[in-house]
Amino acid sequence: MKITILGCGTSTGVPMVGCSCPVCSSADPRDTRTRASILISYNDHTVLVDTSTDLREQALRQHIRRIDAVLFTHAHADHVNGIDDLRGFHFLHKEIIPCFAAQATLITLQNAFSYIFNEQGGSGYSPLLAAHEISAPFELFGRAVIPVPLLHGKTFSLGYRIGNFAYLTDCSAIPEQSLHLLHGLELLVIDGLRWTGHPFHFNIPGAIAAARQIKVPRTVMTHLTHEIAYSEGNRLPPGFELAYDGMEFDLT
Repeated sequence: MKITILGCGTSTGVPMVGCSCPVCSSADPRDTRTRASILISYNDHTVLVDTSTDLREQALRQHIRRIDAVLFTHAHADHVNGIDDLRGFHFLHKEIIPCFAAQATLITLQNAFSYIFNEQGGSGYSPLLAAHEISAPFELFGRAVIPVPLLHGKTFSLGYRIGNFAYLTDCSAIPEQSLHLLHGLELLVIDGLRWTGHPFHFNIPGAIAAARQIKVPRTVMTHLTHEIAYSEGNRLPPGFELAYDGMEFDLT
């Protein structure tokens, strides 16, 4: 199984519009961050997690040739507003892509992007996505996908576990009933917004504490703001690192 960090930035991306801070002005390419998303490849299939605002740029950069399924974590704009960029894959492969999300997320998506899911009044435009509501583990291309309920401030999001890998973006806490879903991980990619606190996201100390509670040998922080430079990863304890766009992992 191969995991690719398509984007590791927060909702503004980095550089942030109008900002000339040291990170936004950095010459280190690892400080340039598109909006948060990952690609999971296994059994000759590619699974996209979230259609970030920067999906087109990410797909071109990583030479993505097809998307076989989409998992949505929640319906905030930076995680869904690239949904229209799935059209190119549909034009090439003439397939309606299955997508999976919690009920509330699907309702928001179907209201905001109704043309993505249904032909509009005999327009002749084919739907791009087929919606599947999830509330429990399900099988996808020969592997179990385990949705992991998370708290995102006063709202919620879903993390996902496939095999010994879990992706927990946009979260401020892991509910007690979700912790047992995360035992035995080899790799965790988790929200670690910045050093200072935030009401809707783990900061880096909070993400470290959560990963230590789960007892993960390797943890990577994502959804990073312009308040943290990639070079600051040397401040992290052993077993912890910062993500960068294009980062890849191969897991057995």
